[in-house]
Amino acid sequence: MARAIVHMDLDTFFVSCERLINSELNGKALIVGGGERGVVASCSYEARKFGVRSAMPIAMAMKLCPDAKVIKGDMELYSKMSHDVTEILQEKAPVLEKASVDEFYLDITGMDKFHGSYKWTDELAQKVIKETGLPISFSLSINKTVSKIATGEGKPVGNLEIPEHKVQTFLNPLSIQKIPMVGTVTFQLLSRIGVRKIQTLAEMPAEVLQQMIGKNGLDIWKKANGIDHTPVEPYSERKSISTEHTFSQDTIDIAKLKRVLLGMVEKLAFQLRSEQWLTSTVTVKIRYANFDTETKQCRVAYTSADHILTKNVIELFEKVYQRRMRLRLIGVRFSGLVRGTYQIDLFEDTQEMLALYAAMDKMKSRYGFDAVMRCAGAHFKPNTKDEILKRTK
Repeated sequence: MARAIVHMDLDTFFVSCERLINSELNGKALIVGGGERGVVASCSYEARKFGVRSAMPIAMAMKLCPDAKVIKGDMELYSKMSHDVTEILQEKAPVLEKASVDEFYLDITGMDKFHGSYKWTDELAQKVIKETGLPISFSLSINKTVSKIATGEGKPVGNLEIPEHKVQTFLNPLSIQKIPMVGTVTFQLLSRIGVRKIQTLAEMPAEVLQQMIGKNGLDIWKKANGIDHTPVEPYSERKSISTEHTFSQDTIDIAKLKRVLLGMVEKLAFQLRSEQWLTSTVTVKIRYANFDTETKQCRVAYTSADHILTKNVIELFEKVYQRRMRLRLIGVRFSGLVRGTYQIDLFEDTQEMLALYAAMDKMKSRYGFDAVMRCAGAHFKPNTKDEILKRTK
């Protein structure tokens, strides 16, 4: 039996949230992002007509669309609205994966025995629209790749169903840039040899593509041929990553404790970005010399940025560490994880900050985490007593 996989995407999510609280923004060219040196986090279709796109520098976007209204953005609002949509979908869907703050996959295989799969999905989308006021698009097909591509093709108002026998006919005329995993570098490489359409890519020998691109070549070839066996991973906000440090000697040195915490945050945040996670809950744990253990946590807008998480971790530590006693252990945990690529706060940071994170992560990935570190956290050196990057569900 062919699988029935739904991809749902909240249309221009940040823009739609802003219009919910201010109807005067309806129909206007709108950009959500940082200041003049920041980047575009989201933009309305009215702005897209002028060539404005996400991740574009604000200054460039304003040259393309000078009449656009720029809004800083409110990640707390967006996180709340994302949570509301998740609850609606989770209540009805047999299997739900939250791929990011505004993107979802549903596995409804077998649903057509009891309901029409497309009709059921459309009714669920209408429920989201009615209860939250947010527009949502969807597509239904045999796997995650085809469904995701189809959602993009159907926006902003069309909802597509691509049955198994029509998958290749649907994919063939599309640009290879529509395939997830095909970035700018891969597109330019393939374009130089005349491969620009999915049909051309699908007809290439898989071995040739693998030799050109490397280990991802076979995966891209499979996607071009409509093959994707990736399961829909059930969503759970209990998923977390954490690390703890046990001191060889109990300490009351506040400066030392904060340095270790900064190193922990940097290591965990790098893992979040590497695996494309965002966290919404931060927890700090301390254990006194007498083994009394205390924790304190707070909710944050979905993020994976060191400087945002560091601020929250230090504030929590200062709140939880109230007794002037030596500590034997400290720990940090990030939970409430969702998939996402909003890797830093696009509403606060500049192009320089984006470039800095990208450069540091690239060096860490290539040469190891210790290759480049912030000076303040450089004293954090994991040892055998640490519980490093512990993941729970």
